[in-house]
Amino acid sequence: MSNEIKKINLSHSFIFFLFANIFSLIIFKLNNYNISPLVCLIMILIIGVTHGSHDHIKGKRLFKILNIKQFSFFYLFYILIAILVIIIWILAPLISLLSFLIIASYHFGKEDTQFLINKSSVLNLFLYLFKGFLIILAPLYFHFNETVSIFKFLLVDDEAFYSTLEFIETNKILTIGVILSTLSSIFLFVKEFQIKKFVIFFDYFSILILNYYLSPLVAFTIYFCFLHSIRHGISLIHEIDNLNFVNGLVIFIKKALPLTGLTAILCFMAIFFLNNSFDLNSSILKVIFIGLASLTFPHILLEYLLEKNEKQRN
Repeated sequence: MSNEIKKINLSHSFIFFLFANIFSLIIFKLNNYNISPLVCLIMILIIGVTHGSHDHIKGKRLFKILNIKQFSFFYLFYILIAILVIIIWILAPLISLLSFLIIASYHFGKEDTQFLINKSSVLNLFLYLFKGFLIILAPLYFHFNETVSIFKFLLVDDEAFYSTLEFIETNKILTIGVILSTLSSIFLFVKEFQIKKFVIFFDYFSILILNYYLSPLVAFTIYFCFLHSIRHGISLIHEIDNLNFVNGLVIFIKKALPLTGLTAILCFMAIFFLNNSFDLNSSILKVIFIGLASLTFPHILLEYLLEKNEKQRN
């Protein structure tokens, strides 16, 4: 990753830290003004989903390396994996939820940090995982009952699971989890020490502040859209045009519109059908999290296969 893109990411973390503080305090002063799930969904569709809407471009790179000429197979496999995730979630929601939380934690921890890390190692993989766990642990730590309610909306109906969560909460195990996540951030900071890596703590405190003041859904939406997705988008824009950021941004938006639009249409269709059996907010929550899971699994698999094959090629 170039020094220019690293500087942009550093500035982005600082700006997001300021934004998280200001936005959270405004909402707090407005007596925790309730931002509806529909607003969160629209933000995720407009800003959050776009960072994965260039997967077909990465798919072309992967297929070129693998010498696969029928690119239509990429769309077929991608869609089939997404549909398979939804089917598995319906059949085994608890296993699906736990898998999603673990994989998402690793993905968030890695994507938000690896621009600061020069070398890859097995230890770093675990540090990314524990660092990313803060995205899951913070809402449970500050808003336990509300977060559990979201899990219940996601078709998870397992009393043993919720009893375990209550045991974890009442016995301060959540606190231990937050401490471990904190230590992983500290270790990533001191490992191959550079002062610019202090930006790790901007992201760390931003996540804590958002989850302290805001509801779990709103906190996640702000993080996912304005930290994770924009950071990933910046890297994609730089890949498109590393000399003219504005031109790269314009091309990025144009290329992202078709798949983003299609995703939005499918989401609102899903809400329409779900609304026959559930209330509107419950339907939206299902679409947000189960929908994100169905997109996250093929997205992460593509990232892994592309990174692995490009390293072998080099």
